[in-house]
Amino acid sequence: MAKRAFLLGGTGQIGRAVARRMLAAGWEVVLGSRGQRPVPEGIDTPHVEVDRNDTDSLRAALEGGFDVLVDAVAFEAEHARQLLSLSDRLGSVIVISSGSVYADDEGRSLDSGAPEFQRPIVETQKTVPPGDETYSTKKAAIERILLEQDRVAATIVRPWAIHGQGGSLSREWYFVKRALDGRRHVPLIDRGEGRFHTTSTENLAELIWLAAERPSTAVYNCGDSDPPSVLEISRAIAAVMEHDRVEVLFERTEPPRPDQGWVVGDTPWSTLKPILADMSKAEIDLRYRPVTTYQEAVKSTCEWLVSATQDKDWREVLIGSADYMAGAFDYEAEDAFVRGLTDG
Repeated sequence: MAKRAFLLGGTGQIGRAVARRMLAAGWEVVLGSRGQRPVPEGIDTPHVEVDRNDTDSLRAALEGGFDVLVDAVAFEAEHARQLLSLSDRLGSVIVISSGSVYADDEGRSLDSGAPEFQRPIVETQKTVPPGDETYSTKKAAIERILLEQDRVAATIVRPWAIHGQGGSLSREWYFVKRALDGRRHVPLIDRGEGRFHTTSTENLAELIWLAAERPSTAVYNCGDSDPPSVLEISRAIAAVMEHDRVEVLFERTEPPRPDQGWVVGDTPWSTLKPILADMSKAEIDLRYRPVTTYQEAVKSTCEWLVSATQDKDWREVLIGSADYMAGAFDYEAEDAFVRGLTDG
C-alpha cells in the first residue's frame, strides 16, 4: 500500500516540486491550499481547498490519516501548535523553516544587519531567540515548539535563497527583468563576490522526500552544491536570457545597514561575508545527494518568469518580489552611477 502525503501549501513553489518528487517515488499525494492558485500542469493528484488557519477544516481534510504532512506555509507559532493538535492523524510532519534563523557567535543575524559566519553553518549553530517580532524569530518559535515535544516526529528543514518555478517571490527576477528591459549595464556591488547559499526547489524536494521516508525529530539545512556568487548568478541568468550587457564591478564604500534599503549594485544575494550552509548532516542521516545545480535549474526558473509575466503587470504576478524588491529597479540611479564612473 502506497504511503500518503498531505502537502499544505501544495500549489505553491515548494509544494509543486515536492508533489512531483513524491509522486515519482510512488507516494499518494493530496495538495492542500486556499485555492488561489491552480494545480500546476502535469501534477495529477487530488486537491483540497483548505485554509490552514481553520483547524476544523484542516482536520477534516486529513480524514483517514497521512504518513506525513509537509507544511510549506508555517509562519506563526500557533501553526506549530495546530500541527500538534492534529498529530492523531499524522505519522510525521516536515516543516519548512529558514536559514535566516541562524545567528553568528556575536548574536548578529540577517534581521539585524551583517552576520559573520567563519565557516559553513551547521545545524547546531545558535539561532535567534524565538518570538513574534520578525519572520526569523517566528520561524525560530515554530522550531522550538516542534523540537521540544514527543507527540509526533517533526523534521525541520532550513532552506536559503529558494529558486524554482511558481514562486510569488523570485530573487532571479532581479536579473531577468533587467534582461527583458534591455539594460546595457549591470552594476554589482562588492564586485559581485557576495555568496548567499541558494536552494533549488528540486533539491529541496529531494531532501523532503528522503526525510518523509525516514521520519524523525531533527533539523536539516538544505542548499545547492557549489553555491554560486552574485557574479556567477548574473552570468548564468544572462546566458539563459541571451542578455548582452556589461558588468560594472565595484567595491562597497560603507558597511550595509538594516534600514538602508536598496543601493546601486545591491542584489538579493549580496552579503558582506559569505553565508553558506553545511549539508553534511543530511548527507549522512538521509543519504541526501543534490539532483541539480544552480546553473542547471535556473533555466526553467527564467523560462517560467518570462511566461508568467508576459503581457501582465509583474507586480501582480510576483507579489512577494514586488514587496521585497521595492526600489531595486531604480534605473535612473544606476545610469547616473555609471555615468559618474565613465565621466571620471
